[in-house]
Amino acid sequence: MLLPSRDPRMTIKRILKVNHAGEVGAIRIYAAQIAVARRLFPRIVPELEEMRIDEIDHERIFRDAMPSRQARPCWIMSLWRMGGYLLGFVTALMGERMVWICTEAVEATVHRHLEEQLHFLKERDAGLHGLILSIQDQEMAHLAEARQHQGDDPSVLRSIGNGVIGFATECLIWLSTWGDSSWMSREMRAVR
Repeated sequence: MLLPSRDPRMTIKRILKVNHAGEVGAIRIYAAQIAVARRLFPRIVPELEEMRIDEIDHERIFRDAMPSRQARPCWIMSLWRMGGYLLGFVTALMGERMVWICTEAVEATVHRHLEEQLHFLKERDAGLHGLILSIQDQEMAHLAEARQHQGDDPSVLRSIGNGVIGFATECLIWLSTWGDSSWMSREMRAVR
């Protein structure tokens, strides 16, 4: 059973805004990590550059989908840009392991939200549903790569990093969707 929802067109606009903003933030995270990694641990630069290229492509896909749905970029885009760069810079200064913890935390949070969005969009916007599905595989590959670099080590740093970075990402998503992310999550749980 679906919970009573708001105007789906407004939520679709907000999904586009937050996904576009998230990709901009991810591009900035990788840009900062690449800048630091070139000096401190250059062997991971090719992997980071490959993931950054994916995020640039995702940003373009969401930007191109905005006009037909009367969506505009997120009102807190500067926060996504600055926050992404700062997060990437700080985590890279903390070491190679923290780079992968950051990727894991961000991608795990993104994956949860993409699942909720796919559930919401399935009957409401088949085109956007298909775009998100096409991107989801690459985002999951980034998550798998980050986890592979860390193995099964349940360290305190990994636990704290995932918690703090995941929470910060959740807050930005909530702000960017004006809270729609919360009720989409509740709607998805209600039908499980």
